[in-house]
Amino acid sequence: MEKILEHYEIYSYAEKQLKTTNVESPVCLNLEYAKLKARVEVLQRNQRNYMGEDLDSLSLKQLQNLENQIDVSLKHVRSRKNQLLNESIYELQKKDKALQAQNNMLMKKVKEKEKELAQTSQLSYRMI
Repeated sequence: MEKILEHYEIYSYAEKQLKTTNVESPVCLNLEYAKLKARVEVLQRNQRNYMGEDLDSLSLKQLQNLENQIDVSLKHVRSRKNQLLNESIYELQKKDKALQAQNNMLMKKVKEKEKELAQTSQLSYRMI
């Protein structure tokens, strides 16, 4: 019985919350919509500014801030590019060492085969 009462309280509380939310919902939704719309407009304006568009309306301070932000972004991009290049160089150096080791091993085998061929040709020459 106690569990039934707890369930009833939980569901009745949740239902009350839904009813109060539904009453405030249009006002809240309109406010939320206005906030999101303003945010989208700011983001679109910033994107245009980053692309070098619509700069006429910016003050000197805003242009300096934009330049600083672009400089910081450029440093991050270059840093990431350098990191990737260094990783690529490291991997290529590892591959080069492995190929050199394989080449040395194959050269050694070739010399051994040449030596064997020379010995067999000497033996066959002596037998004649």
